[in-house]
Amino acid sequence: IIYFAGKKGHKGRGKQFSNPEEIDRQMKAQRELEANAGAEKGSSSESEEESSSDEESERRSGVEGLIEIENPNRVSQKSKKVAEVDVSAPRELSRREREEIEKQKSKERYMKLHLEGKTEQARADLARLAIIKKQREDAAKKREDLRKG
Repeated sequence: IIYFAGKKGHKGRGKQFSNPEEIDRQMKAQRELEANAGAEKGSSSESEEESSSDEESERRSGVEGLIEIENPNRVSQKSKKVAEVDVSAPRELSRREREEIEKQKSKERYMKLHLEGKTEQARADLARLAIIKKQREDAAKKREDLRKG
């Protein structure tokens, strides 16, 4: 068995926790800095041009200020004025809406042909009905013959 003496990994180190008093002190200092910055902005008598240029530099800090690229994949929503919108123009239907309308029309067409007896199913139904009518008529004749006889 070989034991290595020397450096150990960083994972075995002890954890270091902040004092609650230290955290409170840091938060108070942060609040004081924010309050002082707000008071300076309100009481300053600088011209608006200088402050607007400062705001622009703050907004464009970092990489955004260096590179001005617009996303080519982003589609901006352009709002139309009420006068430009043409209400009377026919609206393009979506694929689902077109398919739904087409389905309803074909169903109506089929039902019309079915009622006229021009479809295969209608012919089969009519033939079946004719056979049933004939069977019932024959049964009725047999009953009449038995009653008379």
